[in-house]
Order: sequence, then C-alpha cells, then structure tokens
Amino acid sequence: MQIFEKKELKKRSDNLSDWYTDVILKAELADYAPVKGTMVIRPYGYALWEAVQEIFNRMMRTRGVENAYFPLFIPHSLLEKEKEHVEGFSPQLALVTIGGGEKLKDPLVVRPTSETIMYAMYAKWVHSWRDLPILINQWNNVVRWEKRTYLFLRTTEFLWQEGHTAHETEKKAIEMALAAFEWYRQVFEDYLAIPVYQGIKSAAEKFAGAKTTYTNEALMPDGKALQSATSHNLGQNFSKVFDIQFAGRDGKMEYVWQTSWGLSTRVLGGLFLTHGDDNGIILPPKIAPIQVVIVPIESKHVKKNALQSARDLFLYIEPLKKELEGKGIRIRVDSSVESLGRKFNKWELKGVPLRFEIGDTEVDSNIIKVARRDTFEKFNIQRSDIVAYTERLLVEIQKSLFEKAKKFRDDNTRDAATYDEFKKIMSSTRGFIRAFWCEDAACEAAIKEETKASTRCLPLNSRPGLEHEASGVCVRCGKPASHRWLFAQSY
Repeated sequence: MQIFEKKELKKRSDNLSDWYTDVILKAELADYAPVKGTMVIRPYGYALWEAVQEIFNRMMRTRGVENAYFPLFIPHSLLEKEKEHVEGFSPQLALVTIGGGEKLKDPLVVRPTSETIMYAMYAKWVHSWRDLPILINQWNNVVRWEKRTYLFLRTTEFLWQEGHTAHETEKKAIEMALAAFEWYRQVFEDYLAIPVYQGIKSAAEKFAGAKTTYTNEALMPDGKALQSATSHNLGQNFSKVFDIQFAGRDGKMEYVWQTSWGLSTRVLGGLFLTHGDDNGIILPPKIAPIQVVIVPIESKHVKKNALQSARDLFLYIEPLKKELEGKGIRIRVDSSVESLGRKFNKWELKGVPLRFEIGDTEVDSNIIKVARRDTFEKFNIQRSDIVAYTERLLVEIQKSLFEKAKKFRDDNTRDAATYDEFKKIMSSTRGFIRAFWCEDAACEAAIKEETKASTRCLPLNSRPGLEHEASGVCVRCGKPASHRWLFAQSY
C-alpha cells in the first residue's frame, strides 16, 4: 500500500511558475523523463487525459468522425511537398538518418503533425465524390524539438488528437472546421471551466499551410495567453500538392477541400494553472477523476472497540458509496493507514472537489461531514439528503470555478487607445489587450519585438455591439485599421 509522503508545497501566491511545477510533481500528475524535454504522465494525470478523450470522442461521433491511426515516421520527401508547411516546422523536426545500421536515402521525420502522411493516403482512397467526406481523427503522440520546455505546456513529445477531413465543397469544409472550433470551446468552458475568446489568427500566426485558422485563447493567472486549441480551413493547399482529386457530380476532376484541427495535453497545463491555490490544484467536478473522497475516521472512544468501530463504519460507508456510484458520481474511499492530516493534505493537493469525513459521531447521528475543496467550507448533511446534495454541490462548484476564471479574464482584458498605454499594460499587469491594428505583418512583428505581445486573434462576437464598431487607427503606426484585435504575451 502506497503511503503518501507529505512534502511542503511551494506557494502559488508567492510564485506561480514554481508552484506549477511543484504541484504537478507532488500531486503525482507527471514526472520528468530521462530524455530532456519529455515527461511521464502518471496515472492520475492520464486519467484526466482519458476524460478529455471520452468527452471529445462523444462530440466527434455526432458528425460521424471516426478514429484511425497513421505511422509515426514520415518520409522527409513527403514533408517537403508543401513548402509553407515544412518551413513552419523545420526548426523543430527530429530526423532519423540511420536505420538498421544503414544510412537512409530518404530521412524519416518523427511525426510533428500528420498532414503529409495522411494526405498521401487520402490521395489513394479518393476517386469520386461518392468517396467523400473523409472524416478521420487520430489520438497519437508528436515530437517537436523544443529548446525551452515546461511540463504539459511545452514538451518535446506530447499527446494530442488531430482531426483531418476532406470534403466535396469548401462550404462543407468550413462547416466542419467551425464544428471542431465549437467542440473545443465546450471542452474548455463546459468541462475544464476555463473561459476562452474565440477568433481568427492573423496571417503570420495561422497554421503553416492553412487558409484560415480558428483559435480558442485562454488567459492564465500570470497574465499570459494560452493558445488552447485550433481548427483550420486548409482550402485546397494540401490537396493540390498531394493530388487528392475526385470526379465530381458533373464528371469533372476536382481537388478536395480539407480541414485539420487539434487539441493536446497542453489543455491539462491550462487546467492546473487556472484552478489552484496554496494547497494544490482544484479540479472542476466534470473532469475530476475522483469527485468525492470518503475518509473514514477511526474511533478514539473507549465505548467501542476498534473492530466494532471499523465494522460500523464499513456498514455505513459501503451503501453510501454504491448509492453515489449509481448516480454516476466518481468515488474513492481512503482506507490507507496514513494520519488524517496527511489524508486531508493529499486530497486537497490533488484537487478532489468534495471530501466526506465519517466517524463514530457521523454514524451515531446519521450524518455526513462534507468539505468543499474550492472554498474549504464544511457542512453536516443528513444521510438521507446526501445524494441530492452532492449532485447539487458538484454543479455549484463547476459553475463557481468557471465564473471565478471568467471574472479574472474579463477584469484583465483591457482596451488600449495608444501605444504608450499598450506598452504600459504589457510591462505591468499583462493580460489581453483589445486594440486596433492595421494588419500589416511588419507592424505586427514590431509590436511583438517591442512588447513581447503577439496577435492572439480577431475575436468573433466576443463583445456584443462591437460587430459594427467604426474603424480606427493602428495602435502602433497610426495607419487606418478596420478591426480591434486581441494581443497578449503567450506561452
């Protein structure tokens, strides 16, 4: 039986970055692997990723998207077919040049993303409009050789899903890209309790090879933005390179219209950063692997011997556990030999939303002592009311965590009318800045160099009433500007 070893956790209130790494290690979410820049995702952390997979698989099935798997190795010659695509990934590629003791004529790229290998296969499979659409997703690992790594947020190898679809018309492709775009919003806001701004990436920030990139942008507690998940309308850029043609309804040969979209284990990093305190992480109930932990409290009274006390506790706890599980609530009973203090510390560190404390007093009074992880409030609830109360409380905690995060994001989203104001915000509180921008790439690059802030997106309906806002002038260069963009420093 594993004994939880209490170790002093660094304080979130002192240094968010130090706390983040410390809490991931001590809450047993992940650990550093022997290869620099990689990590081991431990069972508790992987359970969260499995939950994301289950949620997203349900969403994909509503549009007929199926899961498949494609090889880890990609011939370098395939990657070079799409020049913009390979140029975007070149600095991060990992190459295999020797195989079986011999130098390879065509080096193999360790998958940074799968467009090229998948589209080479799509070209084999698509012949007629009747073969469309192709709606395929894969859950896999990818490798991008990062110089600076950060657990979950930026690692050399990470896990993700990548959806790749092919369609008869651009209209159908855009509908698919927007559907995935909305699924991501639901994952973040409805499950992870992280509010996002939805918008379109600039030409410089869009995915290499995409026609349009749709992005979900979240704000972390340190005022930096996290690009949380993206969806791309690829147009016919890849289908022309890989010769994915089909005979249309009129018999003429046409190129397919494509999309790709991805969400990675980076979302878990955003989850841990967004919800936490000096005691550990706080998990939203919808995503928490354990929603309720039951901690039996051994008797200290002489009126009952230890065996009788344990028997009474079991008879009280076991039916309760089964009743809650019958309602779909995820339960863990902590019967370890650790002290109560260590047990409480462990489950607070791991962010379990609710803790039930049950001892002789509770058994004799037919009550349950309930502790909330997010507020540390404690209540005595009648046993007969506990199931309905637990269900209501889990909903309340989920809503409360989202509203708290949304208030932080909204409070830290500011308008900047001048460049001096823009720079002052970015050198102090950071956060999102709404500002007019001329949409010139040189001006965008200068802003990033001078303030470390990049264009995060052109928001889509993020502020009611601004859809028809009058044009203005660029916050930096003063040239005419048609839209307010969101800027922020980012991970």
